Amino acid sequence: MTTFVDRVELHVAAGNGGHGCASVHREKFKPLGGPDGGNGGRGGDVTLVVDQSVTTLLEYHHSPHRKATNGQPGAGDNRSGKEGQDLVLTVPDGTVVLDKQGNVLADLVGEGTTFVAGQGGRGGLGNAALASARRKAPGFALLGEPGESRDIVLELKTVADVALVGYPSAGKSSLISVLSAAKPKIADYPFTTLVPNLGVVTAGSTVYTIADVPGLIPGASQGRGLGLEFLRHVERCSVLVHVLDTATLESDRDPVSDLDIIEEELRQYGGLEDRPRIVVLNKIDIPDGQDLADMIRPDLEARGYQVYEASAVARTGLKELSFALAGIVAEARAAKPKEEATRIVITPKAVDDAGFTVTYDEAEDVYRVRGDKPERWVRQTDFNNDEAVGYLADRLNRLGVEDRLMKAGARAGDGVAIGTEDNAVVFDWEPTMMAGAEMLGRRGEDHRLEAPRPAAQRRRDRDAQRDEAQREYDEFDPF
Repeated sequence: MTTFVDRVELHVAAGNGGHGCASVHREKFKPLGGPDGGNGGRGGDVTLVVDQSVTTLLEYHHSPHRKATNGQPGAGDNRSGKEGQDLVLTVPDGTVVLDKQGNVLADLVGEGTTFVAGQGGRGGLGNAALASARRKAPGFALLGEPGESRDIVLELKTVADVALVGYPSAGKSSLISVLSAAKPKIADYPFTTLVPNLGVVTAGSTVYTIADVPGLIPGASQGRGLGLEFLRHVERCSVLVHVLDTATLESDRDPVSDLDIIEEELRQYGGLEDRPRIVVLNKIDIPDGQDLADMIRPDLEARGYQVYEASAVARTGLKELSFALAGIVAEARAAKPKEEATRIVITPKAVDDAGFTVTYDEAEDVYRVRGDKPERWVRQTDFNNDEAVGYLADRLNRLGVEDRLMKAGARAGDGVAIGTEDNAVVFDWEPTMMAGAEMLGRRGEDHRLEAPRPAAQRRRDRDAQRDEAQREYDEFDPF
C-alpha cells in the first residue's frame, strides 16, 4: 500500500456565488413598498496552507477532486444569502504548485504559508442594491459568478539543509539514524529506502536537517529506478554529501566510479552545480573497507573534495562529520539575503487604460471584447430577463465599449463577441445606442441576442450594403 506520495494532480473547484433576488416589498396599505431583494452569498475559496505536521500528499492521491461550497441565493426582505465555506487543504512544507503546463504558481515554504488555488465566485446583487433614481424598481437581479475551477499539480520538495546521495545500500539510512533520531528502515538489499528520510541534527549551537535520497543508480535522471522520482528532494539543500560504500560486495563497482556516476546523474538533472560537496567513505569498520578508503582518499582530495571517513555501525567519525556539515550550513544561512519586511506596492492605472480591449478576430470575423468588467458583467446577466439585458447594455455603453468598437472599424451588422473563444456571448452589433433604451429599441428587446449570422452571411450583407450605398450615390443628381 502506498504510504508516501510526493506528486499528485489535484482538481479544485471553488464555490459558485449565489444569485441575487428580485423581490418587491408587499405589505398591507403599502402598495409601493419598493424592491427588497437581497444579495447572493460569495462562493467559498479553495486555499492551500502549509502544515508542518503533514509530510506527504497521500490524502490527495486518494481524493484528487476537491470543491468548496456554494454561496446561497438572496431572498426577499433584504436578506442576503449565506457565504460559502472556504475549503482549506493542508500541504507539507516545501510544496510547489504548478499548472498543467508546468508553470510554477506558488512555492509554499514555511509554516502557515497560503495560496488561493481557486477563487470563489462573487454573489449577484439583488434588485434592492440595483435600484437608482432612474431605475426605481428593477425587475431583475444579477446572477452569481461561477467559482474558479482548474487542475493543478502539487510537488513536494523536501526542505532539508543536507542531502545524502549515493548508491542503494551505501549506508545513507544508517548514517542518518545515528546522526539524528530518525528511524528509517534498514536492510542489506537494494532499494531498502523507498521514501526520503528526514532527521534533525544538533552540532554545537547549529541545528540543521538532513535527508537521504533513495534510489540513485545509472540512468536515474531519465527515470530509471527511483532516482528521478526523488531527485527533486535535493533541490533545496545547502550541501550534498556523497556516501560511498567502501565495502561493496559487487565486483564491478568501486567508490570512485560510484561518485562519478552519481555526479553525472546530478549534472543531467541540473540546478545543483553551485552546491558544495562532501564525500563520506562509509563502512570503514570492515577491514577491507578501511584499506580501500586509505587507497582512494588521496585521489578524492586531489579533486578538491572534503573527505571524511565514518562508520555508522562502529559510530566512528560521526562527530567530525556533523560539525563539518554544521559549518557549511551556517555559512549558507549567513550568505542568504535577509528577508525584508513586506511592502505594499501600489501601481496606478494608466490614464488610457479602459479596462478592456477590442481586437478583430479574422478567423471568426468578429470583434472580440476582452476585459475583466465586460466578461464579469456578461456572466452576471440573466439573458432570459429583458430588463437585465438592458442593464447590461447601459453598463457596456458607459464603459465605452461602443466608442472603442467604432475606433476599431466595426460597422453595423458586424459580429461582436464578449469573452473567450470557447465561452463568449456573440451578437450582431447595431451602433445606434447612446444608452440602454436606444440599444434595446422597445424596452426589453435586444436584437443582438438573436442567433448571430454566420461570418460568410455577414460579409455578403456588408458587401450588399456597400453596393447599395454606391448605387445611390451614383444615381444622385442635385441638378
